[in-house]
Amino acid sequence: MSTASALRGFSASTDKSVLKQFLELPQPEDKVMCEYIWIDGTGEGIRSKCKTLDYEPQKPEDCPVWNYDGSSTYQAEGSNSDMYLHPVAIFRDPFRKGKNKLILCEVFKYNNEPADTNKRHTCVKVMEQARDAHPWFGIEQEYTLLDFDGYPFGWPKNGYPGPQGPYYCGVGANKVYGRDIVEAHYRACLYAGVKIAGCNAEVMPGQWEFQVGPCEGIDMGDHLWMGRYLLYRVAEDFGINATLDPKPMEGDWNGAGAHCNYSTLPMREKGGIKAIETAIDKLSKKHVRHIRAYDPNEGKDNERRLTGLHETSSIHDFSAGVANRGASIRIPRQVAQDGHGYLEDRRPSSNCDPYTVTEVIVQTTVIDN
Repeated sequence: MSTASALRGFSASTDKSVLKQFLELPQPEDKVMCEYIWIDGTGEGIRSKCKTLDYEPQKPEDCPVWNYDGSSTYQAEGSNSDMYLHPVAIFRDPFRKGKNKLILCEVFKYNNEPADTNKRHTCVKVMEQARDAHPWFGIEQEYTLLDFDGYPFGWPKNGYPGPQGPYYCGVGANKVYGRDIVEAHYRACLYAGVKIAGCNAEVMPGQWEFQVGPCEGIDMGDHLWMGRYLLYRVAEDFGINATLDPKPMEGDWNGAGAHCNYSTLPMREKGGIKAIETAIDKLSKKHVRHIRAYDPNEGKDNERRLTGLHETSSIHDFSAGVANRGASIRIPRQVAQDGHGYLEDRRPSSNCDPYTVTEVIVQTTVIDN
């Protein structure tokens, strides 16, 4: 028996056709399944559990505050483990369908203080301060599909695929791996109400990207986290894992980022290139602060990715340029030609917290003098 076959023999897979007959059972009209979703103590992991309501919630405020065992999510001690879930965003459930909902939550501790990994709490306040600037965001979420053995999905088990080149936006069974998962995820996002803008195969085989936006203010973080949740759930149904590791394969392979496209109202208006250049100047003076905010481990994850190679800038230096994918900040060529638009911050890692990223960008470019 091959190693791959042996691993599949131990995988915890089930027959989805058996599940189908139960999902087709009629659901009582006065019962709605609400999946509460939150970020755990790692700052990267997503957890969820389901609650039955006797009514269909239309907005987050319609959903009750709930609790869970924080000692099992790296967020509390067993002797004082209750953590509280405060609903903040609501989406349609593409898995259960009907009236059922997905409920994104903020996490609070027993003393009503936000959990350490509740980065949304401060992000909301900053976005409110910057409301008149109307900050818009679009994040390009790169990720890698992994087989059950932890090796990139579609890669030969005893070697490596051919060098990078034919895989980016590729077409064909010898160029892209896992398109079924990508298509299912896209449709799930559309059904749920996530502002997904597109998707494409990435430079490393088995690596993909989906884009979320444009979103204003706090919606960016809400919609990207829900897009990530849907990715993990869809991949789970296919028996595949999706990882946001910013450098899943060492060597001559591209890493994974979460490039953040950003603009304010002055940047989008005629002559906005001046506001873009001012924002870039401000960002250049806070490079270290941003690097620390752009991955959950304060730059240590991004160190493996931001090497100055594979379409990245060096983590140690700030740079900016028109159409330059090796710069910290890229001004798209069309923006330079039009004289207004947006900038792209290429530094955030794939496993970044979008609340932290968007907060620090707005803090630096709008609020700080």
